[in-house]
Amino acid sequence: MRITGGSMSVRNGYPAMRRLGALGREMLLQAGAQHLGVPVSELTTQPGQVVHVASGRTVNYGDLAHVAMDLPVPGPASVKLRDPSQFRWIGKSVKRLDIYEKSTGKVDYAIDVRVDGMLHAAVQHAPRLGMTVGSIRNEEQVRQMKGVHSVHRLPGAVAVVAERWWHARRGVEALLVNWVEAEPGAASDIRVMPADFSTEEFRKHLATVSGKEENAETRGDVTRGLKNAHTIVEATYFSQYVNHGQLEPPSALARYNPDGTLDVWLPNQAPDMFRADMARRTGMDAEKITIHSPLLGGFFGRHFLYDHGSPYPQAIALAKATGRPIKLIWTREEEFLRDALRPMAAVRFRAGLDETGRPVALDVVSATEGATEGLGTKRGKDLDPTALEGLTNKAYDIPDRRIAQLFVRNPATLGYWRSVGNSMNDFLYETFLDELADKGHQDPYELRLHLLRDNRRLTTLLKAVADLSGGWKRGPFTAADGSRRARGIGMASPFGSEAAAIAEVSLENGRVRVHEVWVLIFTEN
Repeated sequence: MRITGGSMSVRNGYPAMRRLGALGREMLLQAGAQHLGVPVSELTTQPGQVVHVASGRTVNYGDLAHVAMDLPVPGPASVKLRDPSQFRWIGKSVKRLDIYEKSTGKVDYAIDVRVDGMLHAAVQHAPRLGMTVGSIRNEEQVRQMKGVHSVHRLPGAVAVVAERWWHARRGVEALLVNWVEAEPGAASDIRVMPADFSTEEFRKHLATVSGKEENAETRGDVTRGLKNAHTIVEATYFSQYVNHGQLEPPSALARYNPDGTLDVWLPNQAPDMFRADMARRTGMDAEKITIHSPLLGGFFGRHFLYDHGSPYPQAIALAKATGRPIKLIWTREEEFLRDALRPMAAVRFRAGLDETGRPVALDVVSATEGATEGLGTKRGKDLDPTALEGLTNKAYDIPDRRIAQLFVRNPATLGYWRSVGNSMNDFLYETFLDELADKGHQDPYELRLHLLRDNRRLTTLLKAVADLSGGWKRGPFTAADGSRRARGIGMASPFGSEAAAIAEVSLENGRVRVHEVWVLIFTEN
């Protein structure tokens, strides 16, 4: 399956792509041997060419490709990979090939795509999921507006189709819609947002809710560790719903073709997923649907397959209704109204300190729903790792600990946000570690060094970022400009890499001013 996300492209694709490259190189060498009439062992390669070392003769890859493609593919195990010491590009800074076109406005994103005969569409969604169109009070007047082609009712939305997008937008914004609650069962596949929903009330619910706590990680005996601790420290942190806010708003262009096929252009991170869903929605064979994937104008997890989070079902429905290709762009207002959000959570920390002020027990319970859990109507049998990543698998040596989830279903449609659970949980964990340092009268840098004393890689990273900053100093201290400053430190280990950062800040009239930030990253070996 073609997919990009979760910082997996290089981590998962590198070994396979490296071996595929080696297989292709071997086949080009074999084709070169046939072309030059020499043994393969006498050949090598240089950029774009096969080279006969003894004679200096060369053959371009392009002249060999038609022969190489018909050769048997060697067994993957039979091909020797290049020694890392011979890498030509890996590990070196190289210019990106797309920077110039991006910087000069020449790149075509999904919102730039045009096809012959297309119409434009804009939508107005119901104020919340679970509502539908009751009536439109001025439909006929809007039909008479300049450039308007037609007015349409869609599930949970209304649309105006026009010759130009601005005509469509003006038309749809002029529609006076009476929104009503959908009939029971009509919205069974969506999360119906309660009419009285409040993020503040949901936050209070997350803070106090009780229920089954499912352990994701345990070590030692946290109950005993907390009971025997010299000091108990507790804190609860909250994460709010967060939109993606990517630069390019969602869009889709759908075209039914005379031969019964369907073409759809849309920003996406998993074209095979989208094609399967389109086949399900339209009743068409997947082979008759072509997905075009233009360059994404930012995505950060936004362009996965989220129910009601993408305009392509609307574009397909409008193309079928009008018999014309339809290009639909959501305004930023509609984008924020129907985005799949990062989950809300209340993460409850409880730790025990020994007589020296160092943590010996840690109990963490996150009342939340993971992004992956939020994609389905039913919860899987296993814990969703995205709910707790950034809390689990920490290298800090705390002998008795437990990390658990208290599952609470969110009323909002959930989605993957950049770095997923790490985006909130790493910050919360590191913040609590600072609170432990404060309560235990420990220096936050020295405490981390102690807890990582058996992890050479991370202690090296921590010391290196301190050296980069000119040497760790907590503060407050007086800087050269006379301002009173202090430093904070944090670490994270998401997706196979480790990062450490130090920030130097001051307070000016109650506002935090950031003066310097030092960051070091160790990538996965």
